[in-house]
Amino acid sequence: MRIKITHHDVSEGRLFRRTLHEVRLTVDFSHEERQIIRQRGLMETRIMDRRPADAREDDPDEWYELRVRHLVERKPDRFRCATPSDAKTYEEALVDALRLVKLWLSDNAEPGSGRVIEL
Repeated sequence: MRIKITHHDVSEGRLFRRTLHEVRLTVDFSHEERQIIRQRGLMETRIMDRRPADAREDDPDEWYELRVRHLVERKPDRFRCATPSDAKTYEEALVDALRLVKLWLSDNAEPGSGRVIEL
């Protein structure tokens, strides 16, 4: 799994301009990892809950969840933060979540073996 994370400043609005700090994520899964995701039906698995700075109050939380299928599509995932500090904090949380995804995919590669335990 190869991960690319970049930071960009994005201006929003015409009359009342404000700058948001966007974190873009692109993940390239190996062929083996893609096969594991497809065979085990892991596309809809939620990686993290999040809410961008420009989200409206009445938007459902499900709109902003990061799922495995979003990353498999090879399109950049874009998330907007209010401050550069928020963007850096989000990046750290994202890297931690992706480390768990890598571990989780390796655990799902093969079924567990049987064992005998005497108590």
